Amino acid sequence: MEKPRNFIRTYTGIYLDPYAITPEQVDIRDIAHSLSLMTRANGHICHFYSVAQHAVNCAVEADCRGLSKRVQLACLLHDAAESYISDVTRPVKHRLHGYELVEDHVLGVIFRKYGLEDIGEDSLRAVKEIDDSMLYYEFEALAGVKLKDEPPVISMAHDFSFKPMADVENGFLDLFKTLGGQDCAPKTRTSK
Repeated sequence: MEKPRNFIRTYTGIYLDPYAITPEQVDIRDIAHSLSLMTRANGHICHFYSVAQHAVNCAVEADCRGLSKRVQLACLLHDAAESYISDVTRPVKHRLHGYELVEDHVLGVIFRKYGLEDIGEDSLRAVKEIDDSMLYYEFEALAGVKLKDEPPVISMAHDFSFKPMADVENGFLDLFKTLGGQDCAPKTRTSK
């Protein structure tokens, strides 16, 4: 059966239009798989380091800061929309008319699916601050670049080493489940 041009096919075989995505179409396995295969910084770093690794590090940082499991889950899922609409570098994202609206819509649907629709502005600011802090240390570790004169405060040294994609995917799913994420199906891949 031929699908319309406006649909994507996810890893688990769901056909959806990102502009009209519904909570029923969101599957954590699609998010974990896609983000584990998507590189940060558009690949302009010393080795493969995925969006999923970044998200896990953000959630771990939130935990180390003593933030709630809901905020940790929001950190884990803060880039989940990229699994449906792709990652766009910050300098382009802010200039690409309409992208942020679509990204906000898709992320809103994902947050609604996983009970985060009412997380609150203070929590969202904490997620953003952690995301920005991790970006600084990722660029320092993976590109040798300091994005600011003064490094942001983080609660621990994070692991930016290369990890097999299947391990990252499974770690993402495990953390999702640990943080109380619902409808997590059995792992789809195993590492060797």
